Amino acid sequence: MKIDGIAAVVTGGASGLGEATARALAAKGAKVAVFDRDADKGEKVAAEIGGVFCEVDVTSDEKVAAAFEKARAAHGQERVLVNCAGVANAAKTVGRDKETKAPKFYPMNQFELAIQINLIGSFRCIAHSAYGMVNLDPLEDGERGCIINTASVAAEDGQIGQAAYSASKGGVLAMALPIARDLMNDGIRVNTILPGVFKTPMVAMMPPNVQDALGAQVPFPKRLGKAEEYGDLATFIVETPYLNAESIRLDGGIRMAPK
Repeated sequence: MKIDGIAAVVTGGASGLGEATARALAAKGAKVAVFDRDADKGEKVAAEIGGVFCEVDVTSDEKVAAAFEKARAAHGQERVLVNCAGVANAAKTVGRDKETKAPKFYPMNQFELAIQINLIGSFRCIAHSAYGMVNLDPLEDGERGCIINTASVAAEDGQIGQAAYSASKGGVLAMALPIARDLMNDGIRVNTILPGVFKTPMVAMMPPNVQDALGAQVPFPKRLGKAEEYGDLATFIVETPYLNAESIRLDGGIRMAPK
């Protein structure tokens, strides 16, 4: 699919991997709608790339529907959706109090939060986007749209404390094939990127020595991933019609240890 002139939606587009993707798509001529909860950052990114900002909470049907309506009013029906909105949390299945060493019950609200945002939120946006894409005129090869989801290497090798995060991202990974099969006769491709340890805003807040230690664990190149590398892969997927129902680890070859 040629990116120049098409409409695209990027969730979590105000920062990190989503921002890099929004910028990469815009640099190739796409009309980008930036979906995010952070209005200040989202408005700034949208203004800089000539796009439109849509404030959205992916856990809300009403807010997601309103965001797509605003994006389409500005740019028309999107042919590309990139799901980058997500949350990371950590807690052991049975924790221990630091002082008393007494067992602590798992905070179930944190498990539910990860599933609601990372998994259900992604599918909610897919459902809304695909519903509109099926009505588009087909391009070359009968293609109508391209959907890219963000899982994580934790979907395959989750670490201690990542039960909720790994479950949510594992769901994102697992649902890609059946969704691609659901949409194959409508010419809509579905692929998944599994990023490794990237220098996102959350990681950037860590002390430099911690960042260096994380980067040193990567086989090659021995550094943290750059958000721009995620954006480059996302645009490559959009531009490559034969790439469908695929999952791609973008991780420098790392395989996560238990901790």
